[in-house]
Amino acid sequence: MEFEKIRDEFPVTRDRIFFDHARVAPLPQRVRSAITAFADDACEQGTANYPAWMQEVERVRVAFARLINADTHEVAFVKNTSEGLSIVANGIAWQAGDNVVIPDIEFPANVYPWMNLKPRGVEVRFAKAVRGRVPFEQITAQVTHRTRVVSVSSVECNSGFRNDLNRIGAFCRDKGIYFCVDAIQSLGVLPMDVKKDHIDFLAADGHKWLLSVEGLGGFYISSRVLEEIHPAVVGWDSVVNARDYMAYDFTLRPGAQRFEEGSGNTLSIHAFGAALDLLAEQGIAGIEQRVLRLGDCILERLRQRNLKIFSSVEPSERSGIVAFTGKVDLNAIVEFMAERGVFWTVRDGLMRLSPHFYNTEDEVDRFFAHFDEFLKR
Repeated sequence: MEFEKIRDEFPVTRDRIFFDHARVAPLPQRVRSAITAFADDACEQGTANYPAWMQEVERVRVAFARLINADTHEVAFVKNTSEGLSIVANGIAWQAGDNVVIPDIEFPANVYPWMNLKPRGVEVRFAKAVRGRVPFEQITAQVTHRTRVVSVSSVECNSGFRNDLNRIGAFCRDKGIYFCVDAIQSLGVLPMDVKKDHIDFLAADGHKWLLSVEGLGGFYISSRVLEEIHPAVVGWDSVVNARDYMAYDFTLRPGAQRFEEGSGNTLSIHAFGAALDLLAEQGIAGIEQRVLRLGDCILERLRQRNLKIFSSVEPSERSGIVAFTGKVDLNAIVEFMAERGVFWTVRDGLMRLSPHFYNTEDEVDRFFAHFDEFLKR
């Protein structure tokens, strides 16, 4: 990686230490340029270049499909992870007494769409996490003959635990259970292969590790199960020949685009495309290696200070998130670090660092220099 060139993509590094990609990422320079270029074009030319806008939308669709090893017709654009998961939750032909299994440490995006099914007689069964880890056996223990869906995060948001998607997916495929993945905490930093891992549905917003804007993400539905999910929301663009407006032919599009019910967020899709291009240039395998090396550096500094590491340190269970605890006044340290331009997350009794590939070991050292300064006050 050409670090000087990479760092130029992230103006935030001039005045900040940004270790908070698990929350909302800063925009790369090229994403800002894509937004500005689109806005200027729309302002100055109106819709004169609309066909070119749509060509870019389809190019970005291909790029997202490539990122997760999906076929292009299996992906759609959604406004966020919650929308993608809700497409699944509201589209299954549930029967009273069915259930869905989720870990008990999920971000609410992967909780409330399933809880919302209670009026339809659907039970949510929680697999118990153990110190931030979700043991495979805890998931399978909650599965019954009425389980229709197992839904997990690829990476758990607080602990950074990386679920074994391949093992869970193989189990679900063997049992005839849908496998759904909230991938927002891994896409952009860890490899994803929906085919290899037997994933039926996947959703992720672009504003974290994917380095794009809020309010636009990707959704995947396997062609194997497409016809089993009824679109709960439809619109003019859900059907074939959508631009033959007055024909009223209610034949749904043959792929995932049937879930794009109306006009899309074209500007944000262009931004998403610029971010995907940047990640593709660096290569996800190289990004993962770089981020895990930074994680090694953080883990070493934590051990030197006898701080308690909450995240798993098992190689197969690690991600871009490192969470830890210590005898620290959390409210005070949040204010102290903010005054020094440090972006990180402190919540639920945990301190969480989430660097990306453009961050440096020097920034890790400066973070802990500030941390030590706080402790000596």
